[in-house]
Parts: sequence; structure tokens; C-alpha cells
Amino acid sequence: MTKSDRFEVVVVGAGHAGIEAALVSARMGHSVLLLTLSVDNIGQMSCNPSIGGLAKGHLVKEVDALGGEIGVLADKTAIQYRMLNRSKGPAVWSPRSQNDRIQYKTCARAVIEHTPNIDIKQEEATEIITEKNRVLGVRTAFNNEYYAKAVIVTTGTFLNGLMHIGLSNFHGGRLAEPAATRLTDSLKGVGINLGRLKTGTSPRVSTRSVDLTDLRMQHGDQTPEPLSFRTKKVIEVQIPCYITHTNEKTHEIILQNLDRSPLYSGKIKGIGPRYCPSIETKVERFADRDSHLVFIEPEGRDASEYYLNGLSTSLPYDVQVGILHSIAGLENAEITKPGYAVEYDFVYPIQLHPTLELKTIKSLYFAGQINGTSGYEEAAAQGIIAGLNASLRMHDENPFVLKRYEAYIGVLIDDLVTKNTLEPYRMFTSLAEHRLLLRIDNVADRLMHYGLKFGLIEPNDWQECVNEREEIDRKIEQMRQTVLSPAVANPILAKKSEAIIPEGRGGQSVFQILKRPQIHYEDIREMSDIALSPEIGRRVEIEVKYEGYIKREQQEIAKLRQLEKETIPRNFNYAGITGLSNEARTKLVSVRPINLDQASRIQGISPSDILLLLLHLKKSSGQKK
Repeated sequence: MTKSDRFEVVVVGAGHAGIEAALVSARMGHSVLLLTLSVDNIGQMSCNPSIGGLAKGHLVKEVDALGGEIGVLADKTAIQYRMLNRSKGPAVWSPRSQNDRIQYKTCARAVIEHTPNIDIKQEEATEIITEKNRVLGVRTAFNNEYYAKAVIVTTGTFLNGLMHIGLSNFHGGRLAEPAATRLTDSLKGVGINLGRLKTGTSPRVSTRSVDLTDLRMQHGDQTPEPLSFRTKKVIEVQIPCYITHTNEKTHEIILQNLDRSPLYSGKIKGIGPRYCPSIETKVERFADRDSHLVFIEPEGRDASEYYLNGLSTSLPYDVQVGILHSIAGLENAEITKPGYAVEYDFVYPIQLHPTLELKTIKSLYFAGQINGTSGYEEAAAQGIIAGLNASLRMHDENPFVLKRYEAYIGVLIDDLVTKNTLEPYRMFTSLAEHRLLLRIDNVADRLMHYGLKFGLIEPNDWQECVNEREEIDRKIEQMRQTVLSPAVANPILAKKSEAIIPEGRGGQSVFQILKRPQIHYEDIREMSDIALSPEIGRRVEIEVKYEGYIKREQQEIAKLRQLEKETIPRNFNYAGITGLSNEARTKLVSVRPINLDQASRIQGISPSDILLLLLHLKKSSGQKK
């Protein structure tokens, strides 16, 4: 047996959560051991070869503003950029990049290997070593023991992973990669409650076997916007994707073979993602639909495979062939890797503090899919928060918890630890009640000061953020002070089908003119001498147009802050509150909310419960009603 005490942090797993956790711990000056089942697959994109998307793009940019790496890796390996939801309001605009899968993991491994303070070992963690409710380290399959001040578990889908293709199943966390089969018993042994979830992926096909001739081409944005603030300009030529559809014949093949599906035969016990269902689930659930979209996405610039986004399946190999050959452009498609489902163990996240530390064992953290989430972006967001808090605990500093009104990361983690999860959690803009304040254009304003505080953001980058904020404020104030006469403004207003300013009533400020729906910052440049770059102009326009809504949101947040001030001691005795329902008492004991704000979001907790809790807290602290 080999024992080592030379590490301060042990990170178990080197996926998107593990990468961020290891990097942030190392960059904050701690010695880190990164344990992985495969050094060659650090940062592997297990599912679709893309980063970002609806709400997920917000998470990427937030991790980036804190000093994380996922946005940088995305930009280094991007083959296409698209801003989603452009037709809707700016609160829900979401960036997405299509990426080179091989390059992504190559770059991920390189940044880990070249970061001081990180050691990598290809070993399976089999046991969490604890003593008196404190983590001590990790024991591996080689019977090595690595002691540390903190352990962060980021095993993804590998914890007791079971793969399904048709009615056949075999152990694995990804296709052709072994599962972590022994750690589950260790986690259960220290009292952790585990559940079972399922996810899946689509088949890959040879590029030479696909006929793209008659398929709709999907180009990237003409002016691509990078995901990281550290990427100043996109210079690589973008590669198109293609769109095809399933049809009635496809659906007939699927329905005729449902008895051979592990989902419908009872082979799969874990609960799958509601918002990213398999093609067999989509066909069965939406029987009125004649077709479903299939996106043909290149696996890389020089890759010989396409990923078929929208065709996630665990049907038998021969059925997958039949499905593909029924779809336009895929009539002769040759499968290089079949689609599959994977079941895996996860930790019910209600057992975690908002710092992602386990409530019952100090300095043991969990991040990523092991907490019941889906997606690279959700994993990366948890990884950086777990790494930050592990480092802060070692310095006896206050924990770092983002509020729901500060970041999508705050929404994600609060939902996990407050509401728990019974199915794979995916971030959506609709889950953020303050999404108008959590836009992608103001991420740096919201979060970069934290990255600076923790030494993860360079001072020069922070100064750029400050300068941009000051420039925006100057332009908005200039617009308030600049009044345009009807003679100057009306020609452009009329051209834009906006009501003209009546003659004889004086002018109107540029600020008020920009509030009009059809007027944009480009029009302001035309009708005034206010100079606006595209970057500043877009941000100014958003803040001017949504000024009233933003103020209303800020007023609501001020009320929430009053509830946040009412903190609840960790060992608070809920049994002593007369009048609480048994359900409320049970849930409060289970979640152990940190303040009244979090308590108010627990399912089953009523306003009257919160009032009782508030009165009891006041009484306990000796305050008058």
C-alpha cells in the first residue's frame, strides 16, 4: 500500500466538472490530485459535440467570468457559432458553439497538464476515507491511499454505470470505457442516499455514407460571438451543419420494435431526462407528430463522423440501421458508433449544502452529473463552485454561494439543494425568475469581481470590464441629455413606422426615442452625434428599452434580501415550533435551509410556515415581535 499526504485536494473524475474543480483549486494555490479512469479521455464530450445552448450558454459565460475554462476550451475548438433565440427578447439569447470533439479533449488535457499544482493519476477511486464526519482522502483500486484536506467527487455517469443497446447490457460509463463499480458501496457506507438515473446518446455515422445534397444547410452566425471574454476575435472558418427529419416510415419502424427497447421492456430502471428524450420516447409520446428534426453535426474539422442530434436511442443495432435508412440523406448511412443508454448512480442533492459540500461529512464535495444534472455546462458550473468552496474552507474563509438573482449558477444549485431532483436536471431560462437581470451581455458586470477577488481573473481583464461599464453609463446619460428636434428625428421615425414627434411640442430625448420598439442603436448613430460601437450599442439599447422592467426586478430583489438576512442556525430545532405541519417540519429538517429565503422555496412550505419560522427566529434571538 502506498500512502501520500502531499495533496490538499483530491478530485475524482476528469470530466467537465472535474476539470473546473481541479483548475480552480490549483489556481488558488492548492496541490491537487486528479484521479481519472482514462487520462486519454480528460474532457471527453460524451454526447453531442457542442457547448452552450438555451440557458446553458449563460452557464458557460458565467463560469468564464468567474475564471473557469469551459468557454476558453469551446472557443479554441469551435467549428461553428450560433446565437439562439435571436427572435426573442435579449434575456433569453443564448450562445452555442459546435466543437471539434477530438481537439476539445486534447486542449482540456493540455491545460490540466500545464497548470502548476495538478498531478494526474489513472486510477479508480474505490473508497472515500473518513473519520468522525470529516473526509480524510481516497483509496483506489491499486490499494493506494491519497490523503487530502478536501475531496471533490465528479464521477459523471460512471458510478455503477450500466450500458444498454437493445436488450443487451454491460457495465460502462461511456461506450468502450469501464464503469466505477466499487465507489457506490463506500458512499452508501458513510450514509449517503443514492438514486438511479438514465441518459443516452445518438449514433455516429461515417461522413462518406451520408448524402447531404438535398438537405437544408445550417450556417453559423455571420458575425460570431465567442463564449469566453478572453477570446478577442473568432478567426477560424465556420463549418455548416445539416438538417433532416424523421418520417412516418421511421416512426413505424420504431413503434414495431418497442418490445426490443430497454426503455419499454423494463430493462432500464433509472429515470431519463424529460426534456431530452430518446427518439422512441418522442415518437410514442407525440403520436400526432409526423416528423422530428434531426441535426447532422460534424464531429470536427477533419473528422470522419457525423453526430445525429435528435436521434438518441437505445434500440438494437439492427433497428438503428433501419431507422437511419428511412431518413432522407441517411439512406446509406453506416454506423460507426451505435446510440446507447446508460444508467448510473447519483447522489440526491438535497443532502448537500449550497456550497456542494455534503451536510454530514466536512470537506466532501460533489459536482456534476453525480448530483442529478445533465449536460457539460451544468457540470462545469458545479465544478467551479465546489472547487472554490473547497479552497475557501481550507483557509477558514466564508463560503461562496451565488444567489438566484446573481447568476444562473445560483438558480441551478439552489434548485438542486432545495427542491431535490428525481430526474436529470437541465437548466432552462424559464427556471430563472430574474432572467431579465441574468442576461449574457452583463455577465462580467455580475460576476467578474468575484473572479478577481479569488485571484482567478487578471486585473487587466477586470479593468476592461470596468471601463466598458463606465462607457455604457456615459452613453446612457448622454442620451438623456441630448434632445432631438422633430425635424431631425421624424424622418427616421417615419421610416421605421414609429409615431412622429408633433411639430411645436419641442423635441424628445434620444433616451426616450431609443425606448421605441422599432428604433435601434444603429438609428441613434444616424440621427445624432452619439458614437456607439456595436458592442456598447447593443448593451445600451437593452438597458434603455428594459429600464422599467429592470427597476421592477431590482425592487423584488430588495425584498428577497430582507428574507436572506434572516439566517437559520445549522442546528436549529424545528421540533420546537408549535403549529408547523408534520410535512413542513420534515422538509425543513431534510433541507436545513440557510435562511428564510431558501426555506420559502422548499416544496410544501407555505407562507404561514415561513411566518411561524420568522416569529420563532425573532423570539430565539431575543427580538420583539
